[in-house]
Amino acid sequence: MKKISYLFTAFLMLSIAFYSCDNNDNDNEITPRNINDFVWKGMNSWYNWQTSVPNLSDSKDDDQNEYNNYLNGYSTPDDIFYSLLYQKGTIDRFSWIVDDYVALNASFQGISKSFGFRLQAVDISDSNDLIILYVRYVAPNSPASDAGILRGDIINALDGVVLTESNYDATISKLSNETVALSFVSENDGVFTPTSEKTITAVEISEDPVYFKKVFPAINGKKVGYLVYNAFRSSYNDELNAAFAYFKNEGIQELVLDLRLNGGGSVETSAYLASMIDASAGTETFAKLNFNAKHTNESGSYTFRNTLNIYDDKGKKTGEENINRLTNINLLYVLTSGSTASASEMIINGLKPFISVKVIGTTTYGKNVGSITLYDSPSSDYTSESLANSAHLYAMQPIVFQIYNKLDQSEYTQGFVPNIIVKEYQYWNEILPFGDENEVVLKAALDDIRGLSAKQTKSLKFSEIKEFEVSKLEKRFDKEMYITDEFLNQ
Repeated sequence: MKKISYLFTAFLMLSIAFYSCDNNDNDNEITPRNINDFVWKGMNSWYNWQTSVPNLSDSKDDDQNEYNNYLNGYSTPDDIFYSLLYQKGTIDRFSWIVDDYVALNASFQGISKSFGFRLQAVDISDSNDLIILYVRYVAPNSPASDAGILRGDIINALDGVVLTESNYDATISKLSNETVALSFVSENDGVFTPTSEKTITAVEISEDPVYFKKVFPAINGKKVGYLVYNAFRSSYNDELNAAFAYFKNEGIQELVLDLRLNGGGSVETSAYLASMIDASAGTETFAKLNFNAKHTNESGSYTFRNTLNIYDDKGKKTGEENINRLTNINLLYVLTSGSTASASEMIINGLKPFISVKVIGTTTYGKNVGSITLYDSPSSDYTSESLANSAHLYAMQPIVFQIYNKLDQSEYTQGFVPNIIVKEYQYWNEILPFGDENEVVLKAALDDIRGLSAKQTKSLKFSEIKEFEVSKLEKRFDKEMYITDEFLNQ
């Protein structure tokens, strides 16, 4: 749970010295009651499950004294916000609140303080209680890449503490620190040999989600395009479109879309990607968004498109360009993991009425709902950043809509189960670079194109190998599906 920032706390102490915190607070003051009032009213208006939460009942603020006492009962905006979630952690696993929406909006465009890598934890031995981390991904021009860290590298200790199941939570939390020391090892027949120690410090980086593209020229006589796409970030729409210009010019006949690290992002960008993949869909409906009963006017749809919007790193539209739409793709291969969520799952669900989609990897996360950012701007029904109360930076990202495909299908809260199951983490000691023809998950897709049966040969060096708590290794905003006020105002 986030705490009120030092700046906020200092200002709050000053405001208490000059103003009363009773039921007559001026709406422009910074008091817990006033921010709590923003939280309640924004959730009462927009929350997807508003009618299922008794404390969000429309009659809650009928008696102003009782309502103020209710607001004053919560010491922080976080407390009241999380108290209002519908079956928190089960039904609503997704809504959250932040105390700095400037940082939030930057994170949506891939700008954040980071080491620049993604890790996977694997429990490799029940008897020895041994956890290792392997590197799934390294961002270019990041602290991790500058330190020479590569995909497939194996880490067994953080700040000198060897990872075990019993100390995992406490030890893995070191990755939240600004600086961490990593102990790297090699493995041979169950024997670990230390190889290096590297200390890295997080810095602000901007990650291009269009991470890797390649064309395999002759897979069963076909040209096969392969794209590693790691987030639906609108400020990189033109880079995504350029990747498809490359595929189109190469005349690919099959496409393998690697979304193993893609937790989602912009719904609009998801519609653009779908448009790039399937030109035959024309301008039909890709996705339908249903809001609560107070916002049925906002319910609408995204269609397949022939043009896309270009945005800068602030999310401001700067232009348009024609979408490079493929015309030869009748079957889409999607590589998935438990990190594949929201806008990524939209691609699978939204394209299924139009082309065959074959999922390879492990079951996806299961998120069929999305959010908008709500600011303390009552005059805009809490949707306008420019009209927000400038005295604080609190904002909410609650679930406000459910998403459906053209056929009104939306039941994937348990995730999409792969057509071909390949558990990358079982190959933790032989992880290959993205684009290597023998990389285990990609190979399964290429073998299917070749007409070969996918055969998993699980590493036998340890008797029991299981994925371990990947969610603790991911950033807060990794699994997001959001729309902007542009959709609401169209």
